Amino acid sequence: MRYFLILLLGLVIGGVATIFLLGVPRARAVPGTQVQAPSPGGDPPSTVVISLSDSFLDELLSTIFRDLGPPSFNLASTGTQQGSSNISQAVFQGGCTNSVTLAAEGSNVKTHVQFAGGKMSAPLVFSGSYNLLGNCMQFKGWAETTIQLSFDQASQTLYGRVVVEGVNLEGVAPFANNFVTVFVRSAIDSRVNPLELLRPSQLQPLIPVKASNGTVKAHVKDVRSEVQDGLLRLHITYDFSGTKGQLPQG
Repeated sequence: MRYFLILLLGLVIGGVATIFLLGVPRARAVPGTQVQAPSPGGDPPSTVVISLSDSFLDELLSTIFRDLGPPSFNLASTGTQQGSSNISQAVFQGGCTNSVTLAAEGSNVKTHVQFAGGKMSAPLVFSGSYNLLGNCMQFKGWAETTIQLSFDQASQTLYGRVVVEGVNLEGVAPFANNFVTVFVRSAIDSRVNPLELLRPSQLQPLIPVKASNGTVKAHVKDVRSEVQDGLLRLHITYDFSGTKGQLPQG
């Protein structure tokens, strides 16, 4: 019982110290409203359905790691909470990189995107280092994440938000576990989010009609999504409008 109480007290003190030094991690806001499932009654007539496979995104990730290099996020400037910035700056001084770097694979896990069970998930393998109270600490592991979609009608942009569900660490001392977990969550949330998945130029086709000396422009009215095994299906509903005398060049 005494050992249990000491362990519990240590966890409480560690959690309080993490909040005091780093602030409470808050999810970064993503523009627009969360994308909902398709209507049970079916899609409106002006709806296009686009299917995207998780193998396509895996190939995209492989290209990023191979041709561009592993993405890296600095931890020292991930947006500390007001009132704790001075303390955080003092904690992060030193020669450490204070960063999280994603890896293609590690810890018997591969970074990839998976469409299954009605949701989009993405294990993210990482490594990094930070200066904690004068000690340069190395860490590695992987994060369990899911991806939420939102559509901002005003900007005609489809966004994604990476939500960290859990952080699995290797070789980190128990007293530093809370700090590293907060660092990783903050780095992913503030440096990755929001993801611009589809921009107006990709969502709004401009259709020239030369015989009528004009163009038809498609404006996205609504976006719905559904996840099937291995596939993400986007249901994009349009409003159409025509303009005389404005044919696109080229």
